[in-house]
Amino acid sequence: MEEKYPVSRVPWGLQPSLKDKTNELGINFDKFIEAIKLNRSDSELAEEFGVSERTIAHLREHFERYGLQSIVGRD
Repeated sequence: MEEKYPVSRVPWGLQPSLKDKTNELGINFDKFIEAIKLNRSDSELAEEFGVSERTIAHLREHFERYGLQSIVGRD
């Protein structure tokens, strides 16, 4: 019989945080979060922040999937 080992769930990831991603794009993180809170559309955000709708959609998907922070392991 094959032994089964539990899947390891490490408490860190390699994905950059949403704040890191917005900063890299020159988007004010706090304004971005406030706009999501106000349920503004991707097209409105793209126009306000001077990026494509696809970029905003990616950032929104990151927020909905991972939340504000992706934890990166640091010792």
